[in-house]
Amino acid sequence: MASATENQWLKGRVKAVTSGDCLVITALTHNRPGAPPEKTITLSSLMAPKMARRGGKDEPFAWESKEFLRKLCIGKEVAFKVDYKVEAIAGREFGSVFLGNQNVAKLVVQNGWAKVRDPGQNNQGKVSPYITELLQLQEQSNQEGYGCFSKVPGAAEASIRDLPPSAIGDSAGFDAMGLLAANKGKPMEGIVEQVRDGSTIRVYLLPEFQFVQVFVAGIQSPSMGRRNTNGNVVETVPDESNGDASGESKGPLTSAQRLAASSAAASSVEVSADPFAAEAKYFTEHRVLSRDVRIVLEGVDKFNNLIGSVHYSDGEAVKDLGLELVENGLAKYVEWSANMMEEEAKRKLKSAELQCKKDKVKMWANYVPPATNSKALHDQNFTGKVVEVVSGDCIVVADDAIPFGSPAAERRVNLSSIRCPKMGNPRREEKPAPYAREAREFLRQRLIGKQVIVQMEYSRKVTPAEGATTTGAADRIMDFGSVFIPSLAKGDSEEVAASSISGNQPAGVNIAELLLSRGFGNVVRHRDFEERSNHYDALLAAESRALSGKKGIHSAKESPAMHITDLTVAAAKKAKDFLPSLQRIRRIPAVVEYVLSGHRCKLYIPKLTCSIAFAFSGVRCPGRGEPFSDEAISVMRRRIMQRDVEIEVETVDRTGTFLGSMWESRTNVATVLLEAGLAKMQTSFGADRIVEAHILENAERSAKNQKLKIWENYVEGQEVSNGSTTVETRQKETLKVAVTEVLGGGRFYVQTVGDQRIASIQNQLASLTLKDAPIIGSFNPKRGDIVLAQFSLDNSWNRAMIVNAPRAAVESPDEKFEVFYIDYGNQEEVPYSAIRPVDPSVSSAPGLAQLCRLAYIKVPSLEEDFGPEAGEYLHTITLGSGKEFKAVIEERDASGGKVKGQGTGTELVVTLIAVDDEISVNAAMLQGGIARMEKRRRFEHKDKKAALDALEKFQEEARKSRTGIWQYGDVESDDEDTDPARKPAGGGRR
Repeated sequence: MASATENQWLKGRVKAVTSGDCLVITALTHNRPGAPPEKTITLSSLMAPKMARRGGKDEPFAWESKEFLRKLCIGKEVAFKVDYKVEAIAGREFGSVFLGNQNVAKLVVQNGWAKVRDPGQNNQGKVSPYITELLQLQEQSNQEGYGCFSKVPGAAEASIRDLPPSAIGDSAGFDAMGLLAANKGKPMEGIVEQVRDGSTIRVYLLPEFQFVQVFVAGIQSPSMGRRNTNGNVVETVPDESNGDASGESKGPLTSAQRLAASSAAASSVEVSADPFAAEAKYFTEHRVLSRDVRIVLEGVDKFNNLIGSVHYSDGEAVKDLGLELVENGLAKYVEWSANMMEEEAKRKLKSAELQCKKDKVKMWANYVPPATNSKALHDQNFTGKVVEVVSGDCIVVADDAIPFGSPAAERRVNLSSIRCPKMGNPRREEKPAPYAREAREFLRQRLIGKQVIVQMEYSRKVTPAEGATTTGAADRIMDFGSVFIPSLAKGDSEEVAASSISGNQPAGVNIAELLLSRGFGNVVRHRDFEERSNHYDALLAAESRALSGKKGIHSAKESPAMHITDLTVAAAKKAKDFLPSLQRIRRIPAVVEYVLSGHRCKLYIPKLTCSIAFAFSGVRCPGRGEPFSDEAISVMRRRIMQRDVEIEVETVDRTGTFLGSMWESRTNVATVLLEAGLAKMQTSFGADRIVEAHILENAERSAKNQKLKIWENYVEGQEVSNGSTTVETRQKETLKVAVTEVLGGGRFYVQTVGDQRIASIQNQLASLTLKDAPIIGSFNPKRGDIVLAQFSLDNSWNRAMIVNAPRAAVESPDEKFEVFYIDYGNQEEVPYSAIRPVDPSVSSAPGLAQLCRLAYIKVPSLEEDFGPEAGEYLHTITLGSGKEFKAVIEERDASGGKVKGQGTGTELVVTLIAVDDEISVNAAMLQGGIARMEKRRRFEHKDKKAALDALEKFQEEARKSRTGIWQYGDVESDDEDTDPARKPAGGGRR
């Protein structure tokens, strides 16, 4: 197009109109990358009134002349040819332009908006081919008084615009802040006079004609660079003259331009344009140059430049220039100026940029996304019933497509892109955060037992630093999705009324929106390229509504305080103290917090604000690891997990578990298990005290007759084995013990329950009259001596052996001695003032603490991965539960029996079983993936082989589910574990 010869007709599109007789025309098609070629054509033989220049004013009718041509041609397809060039005026090209079959020059002259140059002047034959017709039309418009030939008195003077200083090159006194203050947020009409780059335009604001430079808010296009000529910045500004060379400046410089000019002059360095800079500039020119636009001012930068949103018309639609540039990969999102905008507009820009980065559009073609710990999940949508609400943002759903009773049916779903207050961890004494209980209760009431549609969206690897607080915790994978319920509950309609329903949203309501609308959570602000909810915008809108309404966590109110007594972790005596209150109320409303086994669960009783362990009276399901155990648990989870139930309490056992009957929806829950053949009645104490015992007996009889589940091999008059995996222990020595200290690595100390020596020693200690602290120097205990020491946690005096003592003589009552409490297994440092000599009659009896080790398994030491978790679990299940245990002695290890100076004699290798548990602690640790089996030998005793075979099922379960130490596959090392480090004092006392 640029090399076209004279008299060759070409086609193009009018990009800009610079005066009443001058147009900028771009090619319709082009083969090279970047902006298409263009030509500036001045209409041959015409001379339109000149617009005001620096310090000057308009010629009469100059603005009207330009506006006529702009409205006539801008954006239109035209045909044109170059009639002649004038080399004396920088090679300016003059030509004929046709709009359809109409000669544009004729239309301009016919309406009186330009005059025809006299062909008789020294034009050297350079005139329009249509000069004769143009002269005739000029004569007609003159006679009729059209346009510039108006005969109305004062019309010429009235057409001269009263221009502000900024429009005639004097922007020094321009008050950008004042303009912003007067018009912030209001649409201002304007006409784009120049496009500096894709995201910077110069505009005449109407009707005052303020000439301003506007940076498009929230974005930045690639830089056009700068050229250096003898230290001066050269800018190309469309020339508005019509034939006469002029040495005047090309237009006013803004403060930003002056800053750029001074910077370029100082550096004297030419900077080339960034990739896609020319394309971005053309993109903006093609849409807004010489067009009517609406500017919404958002702010002012430190250089007094205006920041605003630019909107233009595209047919019937109104479009946002900034968003269009970003969506086409021709601008990037800029946080500092985006912060001036409304949240919705800001969000659209950010999302558009992210999509362009993903699709590698234009300027993002070579973009390398940052590493992310999230991964999209595809084709994992499913329907199912909600069986558990873990927290405000996590639920467990039983997949309809997986057989009932299968452990794999239950899928944990974390709600995408939201974060609710944390529930805390009672084991670590972490209390629930404000509104955490309210968020979980909100979900419980709406979801438990309900059918839902789940759209799985992404998974995320959570590192210990992000989510876990336990030392040694490893990475874990969490799956996130959106959960939809078919219909709204009463009162929820208002909270989703304003939400946007995306095209891929199933019929129903996104539960995450309801949570956010109630103020029970926040939307996660994802980093670039982190996967997020497919309904992210709707979630943000819901959060915004809660913020504006000051609901939930966004309110100034504190969440209601709840003080819940957890009897499941308290001593059995405390549970017994509650028994009269529970028996007095008769049928008590409760909520099932957790299903522990088929017949045992944890309940929350709102009326007494306490949690209890509860078991069905006279009904027992198979123990963990036995056939049908998992199915019984699955049935109960689906039937009663987190449901509102009623209970009647009969009694409490010695472990603190309450026994009684339970009803859900007026159905005795025990009958569900019995009818399905997943439980049997145990009425050795008599069925007369069991509520509705006859109903339970009928249910069991029905299952027996149909030979269901545990009764499949039932023969009338014979008892059926449940396939217990418990090793026969009748030939082995069994002790009834209480755990007094946990060391970690599967080692712990116990006292034998009922040992007469315990009461004897306790009586002796109680009868002692303790004297004041010994005078320094009068009592110098050394390593191995038995003394009395004051235990730091309860200030009780106990027998202790000196493990480490100061090398020199004691000089201060605060000097530390390391002692080992021989009756309990604790070890700690105590000051000299907390030690007393002990009478030989008391010290002569051997220590009561017996060191034990869990048989057949290898537990990580505290320094190894999952060692802290194993120690915490063993501590919680033994010391934290207050339970009594059976210790089946598998062997006695007399090879050492000393752990870091603690003289304990022979070490017992035991299988540890809680009185009311179905499986041993050994098996439970294997099942939880916090221990592994010891290496099998070639030849094993048949009893040991049977025990190992039984335990291997639990290890295989953890291995298949990649639980704990198996999360990265098989554990390779089979080396023997070293002795664990001593745990600080803090064990139990009995």
